[in-house]
Amino acid sequence: MQIKKLPTLPTLQKKKQVAAYARVSTGKDAMLHSLSAQVSYYSAYIQKQPEWLYCGVYVDEAITGTKTERPEFQRLLADCRSGKIDMIITKSISRFARNTVTLLETVRELKALGIDVFFEEPNIHTLSAAGEMMLTILASVAQEESRMTSERMKWRVRKNFEEGVPWNVTILGYTLRNGRFVVVPEEAAVVRQIFDLYMEGKGYAAIADILNAADAKTRYGRTWNHTSVRWVLRNYAYTGNLLLQTTYSENHITKRMRPNTGEMPMYHAQGTHEAIIPQELYDAVQREIERRDAKYSDADKRRQTPLAGKVFCGICGKRCRRKKRHDRQVWICNTFNVHGKDACPARAVPEDILMPLVEGIDVERIDICNNNLIRIQTTGGDVVERTWALTSRRDSWTPEMREKARERANGSCNQNTSDEKQIHVGVGIANA
Repeated sequence: MQIKKLPTLPTLQKKKQVAAYARVSTGKDAMLHSLSAQVSYYSAYIQKQPEWLYCGVYVDEAITGTKTERPEFQRLLADCRSGKIDMIITKSISRFARNTVTLLETVRELKALGIDVFFEEPNIHTLSAAGEMMLTILASVAQEESRMTSERMKWRVRKNFEEGVPWNVTILGYTLRNGRFVVVPEEAAVVRQIFDLYMEGKGYAAIADILNAADAKTRYGRTWNHTSVRWVLRNYAYTGNLLLQTTYSENHITKRMRPNTGEMPMYHAQGTHEAIIPQELYDAVQREIERRDAKYSDADKRRQTPLAGKVFCGICGKRCRRKKRHDRQVWICNTFNVHGKDACPARAVPEDILMPLVEGIDVERIDICNNNLIRIQTTGGDVVERTWALTSRRDSWTPEMREKARERANGSCNQNTSDEKQIHVGVGIANA
């Protein structure tokens, strides 16, 4: 028997999976044109390489490089971790990240996964021996450049503040012309209606319902709600004056906005534009807001409860709020509370029923669902489901509530007896 040896088949070399990353920090036409050019360039460049497999271009528009919460950047990293990408190409270090710490942490993670990042302009491969040293130096330069750009922008903004130039140009009732507010009559009428309705005794939700029924829209063309009505009532610009730099940017890395409580100077510019609301009416509304807040708000109590910020509606997904109802604290869906049962049929859960259900559980989130179901998510990732039931009204009454009911009933009976006597007396006199 003759055995014939077959030649071994050649092994196919796996192509390198290559993707590109591009970003611009503003949505201006020139920037977007540049971004489009980058996408076209990298798509063609990668596909021309026979040993590379094109895996796409990940693009973030109008997002600063100092932030890591860039959706396409995060999607790129997720694909790298799942083994879909072997190399990333990007134009420069500043396009990839302007935060030195973020840049080095990301590059080191990718390096540990065996993924190379190629920065085209400085010609740096992160998998090379000198790659990280060069990156550290250049990333520090990019971060400092970002800080200087931020300082230049702040100087320009403060200069505008000193000259009374408005910062927020999207205010219902005004349009911006040559750096100044000009009244839009139709929108100004809506603003005046909101102030008048509030002084007539209407609340935020009631005003929102009236405006929505009339098909009036907010400055962004949306329907009205509690927050948008309050924002209009609190806006000092309607008096014809501007209070500028009420908030400020924390730093050039996070760019998180903070309320200005004295950390930065404020600028009060008077008579910068035509007023829609007289100063007297604006001041009266602010006093009324404070009066109602003091009367109805239980914010301090809400802050003290361990469930604050953790209770959600399992039907519409909105956050539930803690509210006093009939001498009892309940957790109620905010949609139901503002818009009624037609918007969301969720039931309010009394706090004295909810608390025992979560006792001993390290709660991350609570969802109040249909059919009296409570879904509790723990900080460890487990899910616990429990049901609840309302006690009968008779059993839920406290001795104090029963005593008040007796007093009301006795008072009503006494009043009826007194009325009957007056009637009889009157009849007797008439007959006499």
